[in-house]
Amino acid sequence: MLRDYRLDDIRSRLGRIGLKILDVMLIGGTGTGKSTTLNAIFQTDTAKVGHSFAPETMNVSEHMLNDNFRLWDTPGLGDGFGSDKSHVRKITELLHKPYGNHNEFGIIDLALVVVDASTRDLGTVYSLIADVLLPNINADRILTVINQCDSAMSGRHWDYSSNTPDLALKAFLDEQAASIQRRIRETTGTSIILPVYYSAEYGYNIGRVLDLIIDHIPTERRRL
Repeated sequence: MLRDYRLDDIRSRLGRIGLKILDVMLIGGTGTGKSTTLNAIFQTDTAKVGHSFAPETMNVSEHMLNDNFRLWDTPGLGDGFGSDKSHVRKITELLHKPYGNHNEFGIIDLALVVVDASTRDLGTVYSLIADVLLPNINADRILTVINQCDSAMSGRHWDYSSNTPDLALKAFLDEQAASIQRRIRETTGTSIILPVYYSAEYGYNIGRVLDLIIDHIPTERRRL
């Protein structure tokens, strides 16, 4: 059960910094599959999934995986200036949501940026990191993942019998991850950890997504 995945490890890492709950914010463009990712992690229909061009997530929502791990779903960006301005305000407010005796800490520990593997247009991702995240959270708390890897290369190299990529698709995804890492560094001047690719729809590599999060639990609380 993913609910208990590396739970002792999570508690141990959080205990070192006196933190009880790890709070992770999911952020990305519309249609990248944030809600599908939540459902894959929870292994249930926790979040409403859109099947059209209209985004389903219009507000911030919180979801407890267990007593020590909470995920926050946020509105997708890229639907137009007016909508994006409203969504950015909600995301920024979440990043500045405080806790502690003197409200000195930020509740969000990590930001998980979800990228669509099937698109070459990453302008929204670069803008999101440069204009929304970096002014509000340290770079070492930003993680990037690549969803919908089953749709990359037009889906031609996805093995539907085992729900895994073939060797050609794996090579493509490895290069895509390295390319995104490189282009984010060139565009924003910020180095990020090599992105993990996965398919939320087919449950492929969800464990690696959780490993990425757990392995990069911060070593101190996030001060506002």
